[in-house]
Amino acid sequence: MGRRSERLSRVGMLPGDLAGDGEVIQVVSRAFDVLRCFEGHDARLGNLEISNRCGLPRSTVSRLTHTLTRMGQLVYLPRDQKYRIGPSAVAMSTSMTRGLQLRNLIRQRLQDVAEQLPGTVGFVIPDQFHLVYLEFGRAANALGLHETTGSRISMASTAAGHAYVAALEPEVGDALLAEMEREMPDAASLLRPRLAHNRQFLKEHGYVVACGLWSPHINGLALPVWSPQYQTNVVLTIGLLSAMYDERRLHDEVAQPMRELGRNIAALLQGAETDVFNSRMERKPLPVTAKTNHKNKTITGAGGTNELAAGARGIGPARGLRAGDGRA
Repeated sequence: MGRRSERLSRVGMLPGDLAGDGEVIQVVSRAFDVLRCFEGHDARLGNLEISNRCGLPRSTVSRLTHTLTRMGQLVYLPRDQKYRIGPSAVAMSTSMTRGLQLRNLIRQRLQDVAEQLPGTVGFVIPDQFHLVYLEFGRAANALGLHETTGSRISMASTAAGHAYVAALEPEVGDALLAEMEREMPDAASLLRPRLAHNRQFLKEHGYVVACGLWSPHINGLALPVWSPQYQTNVVLTIGLLSAMYDERRLHDEVAQPMRELGRNIAALLQGAETDVFNSRMERKPLPVTAKTNHKNKTITGAGGTNELAAGARGIGPARGLRAGDGRA
């Protein structure tokens, strides 16, 4: 396998996919589309609701939900005439959440930064044209930001999404955007005009900002971090009230603590393969070094503007994932 093919296969993309001739088993893809409609274990949806969310014919959805119910991925509720996530899906997701010690460490670091700034800080992973919160930290006074674990945010209208796409290798990012333009043209129209600038800014500074894209009241800053476990970039993102943090203040006061957080999380992810179940991790704290000057309410920290970009390159290049609301 050539280097290009190997790179693309690592991120869930076959070489032929860029040319549009990749063979996709549609029934499998559609089954996962159905499951993605259930954003929580308690979500209850009927075939019509699933059809509307997936954009699939109701007859197709009916066949898929019947099959998924037989497999235990869904459960049918006769009284409601709706479905909910089944035991097999729960068991599958539970088996994928091992390594809780690592996630607890990540959550602690997110919370530290969230309380310093204050805002909602998220650790998100890509899923088609969205990102999903794996962990989050939130300050008590982070008004208007209510994301929790499992929340899905738009890739096109958030700083997290813009940072993720900017970090993809150009051919992969362009293919993702082209697919988004076919499936979600309105969303793609938010992303395309900013892509070249985001790529350059990420290269120079290690992060991306997006102000007022999802809501005029929320400004966001995000940065990608390479994950050996997922073989793609995860994203660290913070959402703040725009009345408190305009774009200039994001650069001056938020970027440095987030870059420091990025270095800390990158170190945890890099060592997770061998240390996640080892108590030694708890004896190696990685504190956020940014400090708040309570007199003038500014945040200071050591390091230049491009430290995260350099650190990320030391861990692994920015790589892509085939496409896949704190909405930072």
